[in-house]
Amino acid sequence: MHSICFQATGVPGSNYIFDSCSPALAISKPINLRFCGLRKEAFGFSGLTHSSSGRVHFSSRGHSKKVSASAESNGSPPKSFDYDLIIIGAGVGGHGAALHAVEKGLKTAIIEGDVVGGTCVNRGCVPSKALLAVSGKMRELQSEHHMKALGLQVSAAGYDRQGVADHANNLASKIRSNLTNSMKALGVDILTGVGTIVGPQKVKYGKVGFPDNIVTAKNIIIATGSVPFVPKGIEVDGKTVITSDHALKLESVPDWIAIVGSGYIGLEFSDVYTALGSEVTFIEALDQLMPGFDPEIGKLAQRVLINPRKIDYHTGVFATKITPAKDGKPVIIELIDAKTKEPKDTLEVDAALIATGRAPFTNGLGLENVNVVTQRGFVPVDERLRVIDTNGNLVPHLYCIGDANGKMMLAHAASAQGISVVEQVTGRDHVLNHLSIPAACFTHPEISMVGLTEPQAREKAQKEGFEVGVAKTSFKANTKALAENEGEGLAKLIYRPDNGEILGVHIFGLHAADLIHEASNAIALGTRIQDIKFAVHAHPTLSEVLDELFKSATVKAAASSHGPVSEPVAV
Repeated sequence: MHSICFQATGVPGSNYIFDSCSPALAISKPINLRFCGLRKEAFGFSGLTHSSSGRVHFSSRGHSKKVSASAESNGSPPKSFDYDLIIIGAGVGGHGAALHAVEKGLKTAIIEGDVVGGTCVNRGCVPSKALLAVSGKMRELQSEHHMKALGLQVSAAGYDRQGVADHANNLASKIRSNLTNSMKALGVDILTGVGTIVGPQKVKYGKVGFPDNIVTAKNIIIATGSVPFVPKGIEVDGKTVITSDHALKLESVPDWIAIVGSGYIGLEFSDVYTALGSEVTFIEALDQLMPGFDPEIGKLAQRVLINPRKIDYHTGVFATKITPAKDGKPVIIELIDAKTKEPKDTLEVDAALIATGRAPFTNGLGLENVNVVTQRGFVPVDERLRVIDTNGNLVPHLYCIGDANGKMMLAHAASAQGISVVEQVTGRDHVLNHLSIPAACFTHPEISMVGLTEPQAREKAQKEGFEVGVAKTSFKANTKALAENEGEGLAKLIYRPDNGEILGVHIFGLHAADLIHEASNAIALGTRIQDIKFAVHAHPTLSEVLDELFKSATVKAAASSHGPVSEPVAV
């Protein structure tokens, strides 16, 4: 079976994927994660097979291969439909699918039992970026050295906690309203209630205490997302022991907060809390912090984001029990050794944030009505995001996107998957290349990445018999970064010297999250290094970090033919 196996932070007794922002998909046990749509010559994926774990994998050399459907005893599909497409879940993934469906001329409905926008808009990406915008400003104003280097003098910086919280809440409300209005303006029917599949191409929805409504559709997309994962033994009270859902409300700024998990969620909140004056203690199950990152980038990030700040950490330990503060007593955290399971330490802190990632929200979907059983809570799908039943057959006209399928728990990945499904149901075969999807951590400075880490690339190279090249460039060589007095940073390119293929790009530095897209688009379009070297970047800009990075790579293959160069036109 061709696959890439990622291992990162886990919690004993759990099989859920942790840290929804991590492209490395941290899990408690290594499993084979199928990243699909990859070019054969690059990644050698041939599709899906049956694994020893019992997971069903669909194998196909071409889209024309026949697949058997499984309606079985669950009733017959309707002969006429209320909609061309029904989407269960109005998060970023469902929204992206709905807009693309309307563009393609499909009569579309979206069912939402909570609020439009899902986790990202209401309890994730959006409000967290509002808090991180504040932490970035605070860091800049608090750094006397940075201000002095720019010739600026400022008085002591302070903040209003409620004002900061209001900024995050107002941003979420605004984006939620924008998403709702955009769908309404395009004619998408927003059906309020909990959606449940009752049979082939049939969905019921409704609110508690009211009669259910049944609607039918030619195709159905499951886009129900995920919820914070809380390991056993941890008691969440929403005040002193909290998840990211609570933390984004910023109801308090504790003097000392423990963060369980040092992935993207934990890192971003450490940036916020330390900027606002808290001391932070990381609790990490693996032997090093930031396990999902390229090791070289992670080491540099620790030197800049962890060591100089009021942060300490315990690695190689599990938090087996966390008791909220009450009756004048602090939050108590009991730690055991991750390997020996022997008691290790007991911490007493003001608050604890559980940042062990997210679990799929798939209960109550009615999957049993179409003979589908989830795997660790995730809906099994093939490379085209078609749902697979317990017999290994594709369920006709049923798809699953986003966190609910576990392929890549990122909001923009969900949206891309939704667009891919719409392309398929409107007659154009499309398979998404997940290794071209970028990810970012919005700390100060930021971290971003796309594709493989260096260890993953070298493991792949050893199996497939090719060499790996690595090129690096420093932000200290970039004029714009130096003008901003932000020269701390590194960009790293992992590639094949024999043919110029980009295997991965990792960036740590100013606006890294914005810079990564040149690399991710190059991977998506199959652009080789020998060709992208000809791209012109405005000077002086941070984009020249990528320009220098690509130019520093040594490729044996010749550039592609660019055709005749036209004469410049005088203006």
